[in-house]
Amino acid sequence: MLTLDHITVIAPSLAEGVAHVRDCLRLEVPFGATHDYMGTHNHRLRLGGAVYLEIVAWDPEGIPPGRARWFGLDDQAQVRSDWAEGRRLRGWVAGTADMTGLLSAHPGTFGEEVPLPPADPSFAFAIPADGSLPLKGAAPSIIDRRGAPEPMGAIPDLGAQLRAFTLEHPDPAAIEALYRDLAIDHPPVIVQGPKVRYRAEIETPSGLRALT
Repeated sequence: MLTLDHITVIAPSLAEGVAHVRDCLRLEVPFGATHDYMGTHNHRLRLGGAVYLEIVAWDPEGIPPGRARWFGLDDQAQVRSDWAEGRRLRGWVAGTADMTGLLSAHPGTFGEEVPLPPADPSFAFAIPADGSLPLKGAAPSIIDRRGAPEPMGAIPDLGAQLRAFTLEHPDPAAIEALYRDLAIDHPPVIVQGPKVRYRAEIETPSGLRALT
């Protein structure tokens, strides 16, 4: 079974990502980490339970990772295009305890297992060879935390709670079938739409707000 690990705002820059979330949620999401092994960096916010929001972007001061970055961040033209279309909450990450079995059952969908950080791996992430989002973002990226859940105490809690998560897709039936096959626990609700587009309803101290 796959479980929702976190949802991702994929931004052209961290400043733009943080500003967008601030506009949507009226919350200032604190800095998270620099991913020296991936040439990216992020801000993070707890969304209740073991789920969180990640704002992730290419790190202009980072070291090139020697392989494709995750979340499609090597294709900055596409990231900027999606951003301009208002598709900013662009994906989500699902956790598994059997990365090898999952990738074997769905060859070509999620990419290859990449142990991270490379020098001393503590988790594995599935990344396509070109770094693109699985099924243009309709399928989750996959993480295997190797039995050591993300320490939620390290992620800021500003009183936000994820209440609903929706995916627009031109072929809802196909994605629903994939989600059933993946045995996803509480997947996004899928509705008809012209492009992959996510919406999260998040309860905040100032009320229920939408993140897109």
